[in-house]
Amino acid sequence: MKYIALPFKETRRLSFYLAMEEFVARHVDVPDCFFMWQVEPSVIFGRNQVVENEVNLDYCREHGIKVYRRKSGGGCVYADMDNVMLSFVTTEENVNFAFNRFINMVLLVLRKLGVEATGTSHNDVMIGDRKVCGTACYHLSGRSIVHSTLLYDTNMPHMLQAITPGPEKLEKKGIQSVRQRITLLKDHTSSSLDEVKTLIRDTLCTGEYALTTDEVAEIEKLEQQYLHEDFIKQIQ
Repeated sequence: MKYIALPFKETRRLSFYLAMEEFVARHVDVPDCFFMWQVEPSVIFGRNQVVENEVNLDYCREHGIKVYRRKSGGGCVYADMDNVMLSFVTTEENVNFAFNRFINMVLLVLRKLGVEATGTSHNDVMIGDRKVCGTACYHLSGRSIVHSTLLYDTNMPHMLQAITPGPEKLEKKGIQSVRQRITLLKDHTSSSLDEVKTLIRDTLCTGEYALTTDEVAEIEKLEQQYLHEDFIKQIQ
């Protein structure tokens, strides 16, 4: 599997990386691709979700947390520079198989860290009875895109306040708060986030595909659809 490398090191907004996934799926002729990314405080919600029902918009405005819609389904996720986002693009057209491959890759990395983890039927990765990595997937012609948030660490107040799951969801899961159903990888390993990222890349990837500046320009054009007001409400 090839690692998709960018020709710059600065952090972009979350919408850029969503567009990057789609660009790679549509235009990079490599069967299996992978890359990691980190963003400033952001909330990303699923294709079919109503933003007002899932996100505390007032809190996000007050704290400068940006909000984006992705093209995959699933729930609402908070991300910041203390956790890492994982993107897997594959020619595997069966979404269930793509999910299984990705979950097994994450489990392999965690085992190398000495962390006992399991996958669930909902495509989450669990340490004990708490989630450390959630996933979502969508399909394009000839490609599947699986992406996830690996919770190494996070700004817990932001996570708890920016995402507002309804009481029905909490009751259904038999929990009282978001905090009761997640765990942080840093509490289960002595490795730093940079060390974890290096292990992930070394374990999963052989070689890289380096995007050109022209390809980055095409990603930036594609990004505009993720920012369009018809696709997502903008928060200023």
